[in-house]
Amino acid sequence: MALGASHRDVVAMVVGQGVVLTAIGIAIGLGGAMIATRALEGLLFDTDGLDPATFGGAALILAAASTLASYIPARRAARVAPIIALQR
Repeated sequence: MALGASHRDVVAMVVGQGVVLTAIGIAIGLGGAMIATRALEGLLFDTDGLDPATFGGAALILAAASTLASYIPARRAARVAPIIALQR
């Protein structure tokens, strides 16, 4: 903000970085979950191990929680006056 960024730019940058990290984590997690499900499929009764609704729902909930978790501090950081941030 000291170099001319607006409040919206700061929030978008921080939330955008959080979303990218979340997408990477979800992709790795879904891959690992699919591998683990194949290994444990014999323990599941009357259910499909690769249920798309379960995988999609879990990914959606984690993405929403992560976005909210990055938005709140980003909004708070955007409210700080640039001169105060530079003094510390």
